[in-house]
Amino acid sequence: MILYPAIDLKDGQCVRLLHGEMDKATVFGDDPAAQAAIFEAAGCEWVHLVDLNGAFAGEPVNAAAVEAILARIKVPAQLGGGIRNMQTIATWIEKGLSRVILGTVAVENPDLVREAAREFPGKVAVGIDARGGRVATKGWAEETDVMVTDLAKSFEDAGVSAIIYTDIMRDGAMTGPNIEATEALARAVSIPVIASGGVSSLPDLIALRDTGVIAGAISGRAIYDGALDLTAALAALKG
Repeated sequence: MILYPAIDLKDGQCVRLLHGEMDKATVFGDDPAAQAAIFEAAGCEWVHLVDLNGAFAGEPVNAAAVEAILARIKVPAQLGGGIRNMQTIATWIEKGLSRVILGTVAVENPDLVREAAREFPGKVAVGIDARGGRVATKGWAEETDVMVTDLAKSFEDAGVSAIIYTDIMRDGAMTGPNIEATEALARAVSIPVIASGGVSSLPDLIALRDTGVIAGAISGRAIYDGALDLTAALAALKG
């Protein structure tokens, strides 16, 4: 299982939100590229990036910070937030992004996901953010009637490389991930599932790993707060 340390970008800074609310942001640093370099030096195999402003605006906002990160590190990076058309997808991949994460458009324009996955094999993931089992879009501001598993299954034949599943009510709350729901999703589809939201301790990571079906886990606040020791976490996952 791969650990994806998260860098959430708001106004060019590294932040973490509580339950996805922009007015509940804690700033952890003003040099995202330096933070990415720290993660790489620690032995992380990937870096997870989110353009929070972009998720609300529907277009990239923190592009300069993302480009600085891509210029600084050699490990692959994935990015979500405000990526809603083929031009933006193509631009990011050309700039060196290893994987784009499509969230809102996966609900509103699933054909775009399929087209992008065909055009850029292995470089397109679907981000499914849920509240109470229902998918939320537009930076988590809007809730839909679409169920998580139904949406995931609809992309089984699309060639997407991963599903990033976030339980919004666990995100940034340091209360542990929704292991049961994440495992159920991973068993329901053949697409690799990455857990996000609430991964706040080494036991959380080990519990996700021990399901045997979850491909990765994203953690942010716990790493910055020191609740999750990065060295110990990486050693546990490799062991």
